[in-house]
Amino acid sequence: MKKSSKKVVILGGGISGLSAAFYVKKLAEEKQMEVEITLVEKSDRLGGKLHTIRQHDFMIEKGPDAFLARKTAMLELTMELGMEAELVPTNPKAKSACILHKGKLHTMPMGFILGIPTKLTPFIRTGLISPLGKARAALDLILPAKQGDMDESLGDFIKRRLGKEVLDQITEPLLSGIYAGDTYSLSLMSTFPQFKQMEQKHGSLIVGMAKGAGRKSGVPNQLPEIAKKSMFLSYRQGLSTIVERLKERLHTVQFVMGQGVAEVRKEDGYQVILDHGQVIDADAVICAVPAFEAAKLFSGVASASLLNKISYVSVANIALAYKNTELNLSFEGTGFLVPRKEGKRITACTWSSTKWSHTAPAGYTLLRTYIGHAGAQEWMQMTDAELVDAARKDLKDLMGLKAEPEFVEVSRCNESMPQYPIGHKEHMAKVRHDLSEHFPNVFLCGAGYGGVGIPDCVAQGKDAAEQLISAL
Repeated sequence: MKKSSKKVVILGGGISGLSAAFYVKKLAEEKQMEVEITLVEKSDRLGGKLHTIRQHDFMIEKGPDAFLARKTAMLELTMELGMEAELVPTNPKAKSACILHKGKLHTMPMGFILGIPTKLTPFIRTGLISPLGKARAALDLILPAKQGDMDESLGDFIKRRLGKEVLDQITEPLLSGIYAGDTYSLSLMSTFPQFKQMEQKHGSLIVGMAKGAGRKSGVPNQLPEIAKKSMFLSYRQGLSTIVERLKERLHTVQFVMGQGVAEVRKEDGYQVILDHGQVIDADAVICAVPAFEAAKLFSGVASASLLNKISYVSVANIALAYKNTELNLSFEGTGFLVPRKEGKRITACTWSSTKWSHTAPAGYTLLRTYIGHAGAQEWMQMTDAELVDAARKDLKDLMGLKAEPEFVEVSRCNESMPQYPIGHKEHMAKVRHDLSEHFPNVFLCGAGYGGVGIPDCVAQGKDAAEQLISAL
């Protein structure tokens, strides 16, 4: 590198940090800028929550198992990496999901989107909601919209529009897979701002969602055709594929593994001091670490304390592989959800090999169960064997599944699910503004700040890279 080259340090090697590194490199090359990029990751592997285990011809995701196609940042990155041929859709035959209600599995009514009914007849017929609960939900069609743009909790909003029964029985278990949170603590404007917009525009959440459902897919025409046919996508060899491809494309980047960041010191640019004392000079920094770590690094900025309001929930998932000859069950849908009031240890079960045909070899079935949510973190004191026993007990009680699994894989995702508090959007605007004043050329991105989904993280990484290149 020439002496005039700019030094960029990226903190965190999850999908946010890797995306940021990719776009810094790409944009710099386009502008013929000389940049020297160093990425620091405190663990011994890249990818963060994206982690695929490939064994015995199974594809087991230790973290998320898919990304949302209509949020196009991930698809755009996929295309830039030349990975379109690796994309796989969900099984088109596996459309239905179930919800547990009073100990029995009920098929989710057709026309429910994010827990909001958009078709009248299936909602009337479902056994998931009592006649009184259905009547209360119908009030959404006549209740006036709440005026003003003040934030409120997601739970309070759904309860206000559709009633407590719909919230507890359908909306909360559906959204728990995204946030594993307490809906009464989660910010509406930072999780589902479109709900507020629908209320303001249509005066009804049901009407607004129904009109949105009637539109064509939001995926632009220039993106792969597969994205228009499946709501969720993955890769033939699992989500780690994109991590591996990014690392290949970032061959000029210096990776510092196995060390965290102790301090970011503002001194003739910046000095990034690592845990073992190593010092890395930087002209600009992208911080893609969890919010609680960023709060420590930039504690000199008063508003950085707002980052500590973002709590993180830990979850576990237990993958179980079975020989089909050992099973007396058929798996036709995508799985089932378990509302909190049902009193079970597991919060959901995905029939992975039915939902994704690439995840198990012929003659085998792969299931993934999930444990843990806000307010239920005692599972962290359990051993792996105890977690497996708890999952198998619930599967036996709910599905009659008694077979011994061929093997199991327990994944502990500690502090992996950020919880956006009420006012989060305003908090983040304040933090970013103050950070730019006190630490110019330092940028935040990642799940803790502006969206938890994989495409959200990629989009934030790209946005941080664009801001950085513009600033330099």
